[in-house]
Amino acid sequence: MADSGDPRASIPRHDLLGVCVDAVTMDAALDTIEASARNGVGCHVITLDASMVVLASRDPELRRIIQEAGLITPDSSGVLWAARRQGIRLPERVSGVEIVARLAERSARSGVGLYFLGAAPGVAEEAADRLVRQWPGCRIVGFRDGYFAPEDEPRVVDAVRRAAPGVLCVGMGIPRQEKWIARWGGELGAPVMIGVGGTFDVLSGRVQRAPAWMQRQGLEWIHRLVRNPRKITKVMTLPRFVLMALSARRPEP
Repeated sequence: MADSGDPRASIPRHDLLGVCVDAVTMDAALDTIEASARNGVGCHVITLDASMVVLASRDPELRRIIQEAGLITPDSSGVLWAARRQGIRLPERVSGVEIVARLAERSARSGVGLYFLGAAPGVAEEAADRLVRQWPGCRIVGFRDGYFAPEDEPRVVDAVRRAAPGVLCVGMGIPRQEKWIARWGGELGAPVMIGVGGTFDVLSGRVQRAPAWMQRQGLEWIHRLVRNPRKITKVMTLPRFVLMALSARRPEP
């Protein structure tokens, strides 16, 4: 549990379908991440979506990583819906894409440097370039793709450590990114580490986000599937998630 001097201490944490999730707003999440980065307080940030809940129900290692994370944001409308069924109030969706974009926007003022690790060759660099053009002065201190062999991992870790970011954003997909952070976190030298999935594809402009109305209605998964049929494996976890939510015991009124 976070101590009273830790900004995470005031954020309520709830049990939801076998994992934890924090009742946090986007602004509170950003403030917490920046404070942790400036103060050198280690914080693994999980952006929890429906597919991760399902995977965690079958993967004890992933479930343990989630439970031990410093901050767990609700990153899908499905998670918000399941929480409402359980009588848990989560203020809003706090997605990985928005976290990274907002941190970049604020970094010129906050002084918190970001490192982008993941996606196909060239994508993280394109995302960084677009953000720098959009917000001159934003602090992106390094980037590299997520295509490297296990024997190259120590060199990747060393490159991150030498860049000395306040926040390391890892976009390798679930659960690889969470397990990679858990394995190497102690050697990376970054106070805050976030698994951000396909965020770099979106921020680079290679993948378009669903229209706002689809996001509000919880239909972003349809947009993703139409644009990228390879997402079918992730989409196929949704029926299992719905079943888990419907079969979970609801609190007594």
